[in-house]
Amino acid sequence: MTPTLTTHPVPGYGAEDVVVGGHGADEGAVFTGTADGSVFRVSHDGAKVDRIAGTQGRPLGLEFDLDGRLLVCDAHRGLLRIDVRTGGVEAVARDVGGRPMRFCNNAAIASDDTVWFSDSSTKFGVDDWKSDFVQNTRTGRLLRLDVDGTVTVVLDGLAFANGVALSRAEDFVAVAETGARTVVRRWLTGPNAGARDLLCSDLPGYPDNIARGSDGLIWVTIASPRDSVVERLQTGPVVLRKLATRLPERLQPAPKRTVRVQAYDDDGRLIHDVDVDPNSQGAAYHMVTGVREYQGRIWLGSLHEAAIAVIDL
Repeated sequence: MTPTLTTHPVPGYGAEDVVVGGHGADEGAVFTGTADGSVFRVSHDGAKVDRIAGTQGRPLGLEFDLDGRLLVCDAHRGLLRIDVRTGGVEAVARDVGGRPMRFCNNAAIASDDTVWFSDSSTKFGVDDWKSDFVQNTRTGRLLRLDVDGTVTVVLDGLAFANGVALSRAEDFVAVAETGARTVVRRWLTGPNAGARDLLCSDLPGYPDNIARGSDGLIWVTIASPRDSVVERLQTGPVVLRKLATRLPERLQPAPKRTVRVQAYDDDGRLIHDVDVDPNSQGAAYHMVTGVREYQGRIWLGSLHEAAIAVIDL
């Protein structure tokens, strides 16, 4: 049976990530942020859309903290917290070692309120993400925000650090390397504590956000299928990589249209591979960059759509 894809429009372009409310009046509601800085709450059936706040930046990854506040990875302003009842926005972390982040992207929050989050590049920001991707700067970082406000670099040298998720037991943290088509695992406890390996590799395309679902699996977006031209550029001479990103937009490599997400268990076994025609059911949708499984439904966000989507398996 082909999964059904349903889209729910939002009044803003680029609904990049999604998170589902799990408590009180927001239970089942879906939250997303758009390119104009808005953060929206969408009812579970898509019938009601409310703008709850504005970040004055570019909201990307979204997570709920232990107090029910919405943690926002804002590509321009760093980590923020939003009170979803009042719309109040609080700055949390902007600098790493005294230098502003260039590309705060995605996060996961541990049971002790530690925040694990990614800074995709120290060279390029969100408005020039293709340059970092093609030039393969490998300046992405996985960062940790402790409850006392200290920010620490945990991993660096990542090929466009992107989505972040914790294992069910919180014995490792995973971060997607978009440029390398892998999900890196950094062990936090146990005999491998401090070691780095791969949760999965040689993915069929380029992973963006990842998230642990209500089913305990780590869901991974495949924003675009593997592109042999891009990968030849990534390993080519630096001057060629730079020239490629200076070409007119119409001549640069572009993401292929696809709607695909995968789910892995904590041992790296592929459990689900959901690949949907991006034009199915007449609902054109593509470049899935956000994913959240919640009670058997898979919610999706997209960097290039003014809508969120949901798949019923």
